[in-house]
Amino acid sequence: MQQVVIVGSGPAGYTAAVYAARAGLSPVVVAGSVTAGGSLMTTTEVENFPGFTDGVQGPDLMDAMRAQAERFGARIVYDDATRLDLAGEVKTIETGSGETFEARSVILTTGSAYRKLGLAEEARLSGHGLSWCATCDGFFFREKEIAVVGGGDSAMEEALFLTRFASKVTIVHRRDDFRASKIMAERVRADPKIEVAWNSEVAELVGENAVEALRLRDTVTGDERALPISGVFVAIGHDPRSELLTGQVDLDDDGYVLVDHPSTATNLPGVFAAGDLVDRRYRQAITASGTGCAAALDAQHFLAGLPADETETELLEVSA
Repeated sequence: MQQVVIVGSGPAGYTAAVYAARAGLSPVVVAGSVTAGGSLMTTTEVENFPGFTDGVQGPDLMDAMRAQAERFGARIVYDDATRLDLAGEVKTIETGSGETFEARSVILTTGSAYRKLGLAEEARLSGHGLSWCATCDGFFFREKEIAVVGGGDSAMEEALFLTRFASKVTIVHRRDDFRASKIMAERVRADPKIEVAWNSEVAELVGENAVEALRLRDTVTGDERALPISGVFVAIGHDPRSELLTGQVDLDDDGYVLVDHPSTATNLPGVFAAGDLVDRRYRQAITASGTGCAAALDAQHFLAGLPADETETELLEVSA
């Protein structure tokens, strides 16, 4: 029997693991088979995480957090949770490889997934000129013209990164101004390799075996036009990874887990949630880490309140 199992990783999951491990809870982290580390594993320079004067690469930050958690005794399992039973006093977590964990408490940090365009040809062209990860696939588009769909900070970051490879980057945005932060928008506007297709949305991905062009629709006039490109990177937001949680913990209309703010407690005793699975507003690595810390503290306090014969390890005080 585990004291705490953390389902998910990323800044929230790994921070929760650090705090839970230092509390002597020996947490198991079901980090994911291909999603371990979360979205920061596909992020280039992280400039706003405190303590890194010159910035840090997203994967390096996640590797450091994971190693720190393991140093204090966390066990990282690189597998996907495929079934959860969270209602009873003993929680059950099953993984894709068939391993089953039972725990007194669970911290949910499954994060969010890239939002898709919703086009019929999207599945067919995924990996054939259509991508959601510039750091993964940008190299394949050297000296080619490509597009980035989106208008937030993620889209700005993708576009700026892709100028290292592409001859030209066109940002396709459905409005007449960016939603991105001022500093990121200014960097994009100052880059000579970036152009913007304002008031435009993708109506169709054109190409049989690979992306050859976008058919754009003007969001004001409805007129359509072709944009010849060799690749398109989608950065239009994320959806919470809460599919396994439907019918168990309370979710809002968009699938985000509801917690009893300012705590991280869900509607189920002993079940806590943190990071982008909860946060639709800030979505920053540092805020995810903060809620991961809070979830570990909440889980510790929950376990400390159980009868002595229900806990199997001594609960130690967490120091800041």
